[in-house]
Amino acid sequence: MTDSAEQKLVDEIARGNRESLAEFFQLRRFDLLAVILSKMGPGLRKKVEAEDIFQEVCTTALQSLDKVQISDSGPFGWLCEIADRRIIDQQRKFAAGKRDSSRETGIHGKSDDDVGLVNLLVASITSPSRAFSRHQKEFRLIQAMKELPETQQQVLELRYSKGKSSKEIAAEIGKSDGATRVLITRSLQKLKEVLG
Repeated sequence: MTDSAEQKLVDEIARGNRESLAEFFQLRRFDLLAVILSKMGPGLRKKVEAEDIFQEVCTTALQSLDKVQISDSGPFGWLCEIADRRIIDQQRKFAAGKRDSSRETGIHGKSDDDVGLVNLLVASITSPSRAFSRHQKEFRLIQAMKELPETQQQVLELRYSKGKSSKEIAAEIGKSDGATRVLITRSLQKLKEVLG
């Protein structure tokens, strides 16, 4: 989507257009999931799916669109604020529980960055209603990632595990920002194809 097309969406959202907001969710889905995962922390990631928080953010935004004045940070900043509140709610909910999340071990001994990438991609590519368990999804995703060319693996890890912008990735891999965005999109599409 071009910058002018995205700006039209933003203008329509400011006028209270719910259809434009729904389209914006899809346009910025991966970015918002990345923000959610980066703020959840490893303890909360073990208890709550990022996709669930994403769905709560979408529902809350649609319900409150006609009651809010979107700030200078625009619709994405507003969605991030809603996500912050949902994450805090979830953290409070589990903090009231008996277990100490700092005592929990990582999934299969992976680093937090690996877990973040797995969680983001599992949440964004697979539906929560699928019959497979979370561990089966993770295993399948890791296997699918290994089937991608090295460059595609690298850009997905930089984008979704390290949280780097397309410009930062472009500088790191020696491509233009536009070419890097295309590469990220194609890499995700290829991963979806491999996952079937």
